[in-house]
Amino acid sequence: MNVANTRPIEILLVEDSPSDTALTLEALKAGKIGNRLFNVEDGCEAMAYLRQQGVYKNASKPDLIMLDLNLPKKDGREVLAELKKDPELKTIPVIVLTTSRADEDIIKSYQLHANCYITKPVDFQQFLSVVKTIENFWLTVVTLPPRN
Repeated sequence: MNVANTRPIEILLVEDSPSDTALTLEALKAGKIGNRLFNVEDGCEAMAYLRQQGVYKNASKPDLIMLDLNLPKKDGREVLAELKKDPELKTIPVIVLTTSRADEDIIKSYQLHANCYITKPVDFQQFLSVVKTIENFWLTVVTLPPRN
């Protein structure tokens, strides 16, 4: 049974751009799948959230992570490497959603076990379409691992 049928999907968005965060939130709100989006703005904050440290001590484990690569403090590559080495976190699917089209970023992300790599479109309507496609695939087609 798909997890979407039993409870809201929890998504951690690791994104430092307020406009990209707002667009993602808008696109997900328009969707048909119940979800809760939590946003953190840098890599250190992401790891604190995922490890339930400090102000995030009551945070729940997300079902899905949408990760930008170009983040302050700790970049997305470092976050991806850390969480995929952590036995408690490594099963959370990670969608890299970034502006980078660089081959080395694509290759490195997959070497670090990203589940997919998506380049953010610049156009507003295309960006909404990409987020809706992510939602349709990851929240309705894919069976996500159970939260612990």
